Amino acid sequence: MSHVTPNPAPALLLHDSQRRATVPFQPLDPAHIKVYYCGPTVYDLAHIGNLRAMLTADVLVRLLRTLYPRVTFVRNITDVDDKITARARANGEDIGALTQRTTAEFHQDLASLGVLPPDIEPRATHNIGEMQAMIARLIENGHAYAAQGHVLFSVGSFPSYGALSGRNPDELEAGARVEVAPYKKAPGDFVLWKPSDADQPGWDSPWGRGRPGWHIECSAMSHRYLGDSFDIHGGGSDLLFPHHENERAQSLCCFPHSQFANYWVHNAMLLVEGEKMSKSLGNFLTIRDVLAQAPAEALRLLLLGAHYRSTLNYTQAGLQEARKTLDRFYRALSSVSEVPAVPVPQTVLAALEDDLNTPKAIAELHVLANQAMGGDRDAAGALKAGGALLGLLQDDPAQWFRGDASAEEDAAIESLIAERLAAKKARDFAKADALRDQLQAQGIVLEDTKDGTNWRRA
Repeated sequence: MSHVTPNPAPALLLHDSQRRATVPFQPLDPAHIKVYYCGPTVYDLAHIGNLRAMLTADVLVRLLRTLYPRVTFVRNITDVDDKITARARANGEDIGALTQRTTAEFHQDLASLGVLPPDIEPRATHNIGEMQAMIARLIENGHAYAAQGHVLFSVGSFPSYGALSGRNPDELEAGARVEVAPYKKAPGDFVLWKPSDADQPGWDSPWGRGRPGWHIECSAMSHRYLGDSFDIHGGGSDLLFPHHENERAQSLCCFPHSQFANYWVHNAMLLVEGEKMSKSLGNFLTIRDVLAQAPAEALRLLLLGAHYRSTLNYTQAGLQEARKTLDRFYRALSSVSEVPAVPVPQTVLAALEDDLNTPKAIAELHVLANQAMGGDRDAAGALKAGGALLGLLQDDPAQWFRGDASAEEDAAIESLIAERLAAKKARDFAKADALRDQLQAQGIVLEDTKDGTNWRRA
């Protein structure tokens, strides 16, 4: 009699910000994992700091989809915000036109990096009714109050406020951007709804024409699409307080028998050449700034080269090193005649199951590349499969090395290579060497093999 061994539960470990520990991931429902990430406020091009959170989410969701049968990933768009209103006014642009354009640019930039789209991408302006319903419920539950056209959350009504960020409630005001206002019962109370003047976007409500506060948006959208309780909430560490702390407070007070988010995943911040990125320092880089200098996969590999919970230092030298690493991986793939389709290698999977240890996963890709360069076809297949789980090695090796040149440029290079081959056959080695030198001066590296001559850009 044969015995079928059931598949064991995945051994996924995640660092949970609320528990302040790396713990086993235990899904609420193993048949359906639910993930929410805070998306962009759409008024400008995305920068590489924004990208780090999006990449962390991308690797996490790719891994979850490998381990579990169904994953629903929700990432919102904030398209009502005072920064948006100010930018539209400065541009002399309609708010809707600004948010539509910058949302499209955000999608284009993430797609160029191989970041998979979310299953659901709700927009704040499409969920105003859900926000108003939550606000009314919070007032009814005694956790919010209306005052002078505003509705505020009463922080003192929620004893565990501060539990997520680990801050003592008595010290919270020191770290908050607290707006002093006469209509507040306590300085730390935060806005759920605020009045709009004629020049600001606004919606009718029981508290007058107005617009939502930022924090209530995510609570309403995560509840609408994922329910009272879901598995993972993520974002940059800059959102831990006050944004995520406030989300948690609102949601748990609105639905007191829920868990809201069962795990909180936060990525660390990013430096540029050792300094905090800022426009005043002249080191502010959009995704498009970097993609003008290097292939998208090089930027992706650079950002995945540091663990998501460690501070990442973006440097030009690091970007070039990432490109050289990818050159090596693609050379390994091109060193076998055919790359077979194989499952994700266990070594790469185990690294990612250990709290998304992308540096360890990349180290395992190097091991596979060594084996592939020795002619191991299965290792080449494992390298490609492991790379795919990280969103890497998606190009054809020949295309990777040839870059973004036009068909005319490629044809001219191929013509010179054919001319060199003819010279070699005619034993005119001086001409063949001269043609190689001519190509080398154009940055073209030739590799003669038994099957012919391959070329790549240096």
